[in-house]
Amino acid sequence: MKKSAWGLVDAFFDEHNLVDHHVKSYNDFVNHRIQNIIDITEPIELEQGEYTVETGQLEIKKPFTKEADGSKSLIFPTEARLRNLTYSAHMYLEMRLIKKEESAPDFEKVYIGELPLMLKSDICHLNNLNQEELIAKGEDPQDPGGYFIVNGSERAIVTMEEIAPNKIILERIGEISDRRARAIVTSIKSGFRARISLEYRKPRKTGVFLRISFPYVPGEIPLVVLLRALGLATDEEIITHISDDFNYQMAIADDIQVSDQALKLEPSEMEDLSQEERRDYLINSAIKYIGNRVAKGMTEEYRIKRAEDVIDRYLLPHMGVDSETRSEKAVYLAEMTEMLLQVISEERDPHDKDHYTNKRLRVSGDLMEDLFRVAFTSLTRDMSYQLERSLARGKEPSVKQAVRSDVLTENIKHAIATGNWVGGRAGVSQLLDRTSYMGTLSHMRRVVSPLSRSQPHFEARDLHPTQFGKICPNETPEGPNCGLVKNLALMARISEGSAPEEIESIIKKMGVLN
Repeated sequence: MKKSAWGLVDAFFDEHNLVDHHVKSYNDFVNHRIQNIIDITEPIELEQGEYTVETGQLEIKKPFTKEADGSKSLIFPTEARLRNLTYSAHMYLEMRLIKKEESAPDFEKVYIGELPLMLKSDICHLNNLNQEELIAKGEDPQDPGGYFIVNGSERAIVTMEEIAPNKIILERIGEISDRRARAIVTSIKSGFRARISLEYRKPRKTGVFLRISFPYVPGEIPLVVLLRALGLATDEEIITHISDDFNYQMAIADDIQVSDQALKLEPSEMEDLSQEERRDYLINSAIKYIGNRVAKGMTEEYRIKRAEDVIDRYLLPHMGVDSETRSEKAVYLAEMTEMLLQVISEERDPHDKDHYTNKRLRVSGDLMEDLFRVAFTSLTRDMSYQLERSLARGKEPSVKQAVRSDVLTENIKHAIATGNWVGGRAGVSQLLDRTSYMGTLSHMRRVVSPLSRSQPHFEARDLHPTQFGKICPNETPEGPNCGLVKNLALMARISEGSAPEEIESIIKKMGVLN
């Protein structure tokens, strides 16, 4: 048994590297995600659509450096460390400026900036070199890679732990007798995160039981109002979509009455309307109510447009960001409501937030994706400003002159060099621990929880049974970080996400879905 066990361990490490999770996710980021971010970014329009900037394919060139005399030479990690340089690749993006009523010119390659490179990734010079070649390049053949070199210092991005996205998490607030609970979904669509929170609480005097909050809508709004805006217009539709249980239906019927007072519905106005007109009246009233929240004091037309835009783009964006998905979102919220009511009536247990099924780990590729999206947005903003300036001066606009490559470069470099990430998180990238080889490996496999260090959080710091085989039970610091900074077990692998279409097709082939 002992012999075969070590044989198994050796076989595992013949195939997998200890820092595989970082390298693979970074490769995915470089090969696919950067292009996706560029493709879904809104095109730049100038002079009321007179000019449009279109983007094409991105090309990333292996690291080289420009010397003072203008000559170019390849740069390897050792040289970057010794000369305090950043080990980075150069990015070139196809762009063209299209003038209205004129034929589109050819794409031209524009240098948009540098991307710090992870050692041993696909575009790194060290990729696929053998032991002798690594020694010739001045590298330690045992060095695992998986970190960056910025201004000559080695920096590792630590893995971040978070609550699973696109999944309903139910939790009780206070004691069972308080009859308060909350359902939360962190909806993620190509990096944009929207937290939707549905809360059930006893109203003060005569209020609404079920209230929902989501991005760009100040405060909370009654759930019934949102369901109406999404197309579940009549009382019957709302009640039957949420539940078949009579007790739940009664609770929702009370909510509907109070919500209708908030909408200021006039029963006398609805008497003469046909069924279809009545539906439209109810939907429009709900959209106007949300419009008054998101664009107070604007014209009615703008308020309605803004409300529809907020519902489509920021409510459950992972289900889609166009108006066709509204009915699906309504069904999703109705299901969520029934689950919440079951928690209140103790028919369903709330979720355990510390259960590892309800957690996801965000590795280098995911964190770099967040960073690149924000940096690329600021580049496009800067470009449109530069183009508008040259148009105002009466010059012929040129894409090459409008791109200031240091905007993107500095944004990304600064975040990795300081560890201050987008979204206000600090300490995402850290100076690589080189005290010993074991220290380096341990640092590359660290997992950090986002919870505050100053509060007790006893349950979160505990060793949870579901961490067995995934998280090391011994390796965690003493003091305030205890249990919040963890380490992956040595033979644990982080699986990469895959496209939902692939999984759907497999399920269909198995005959599970009709």
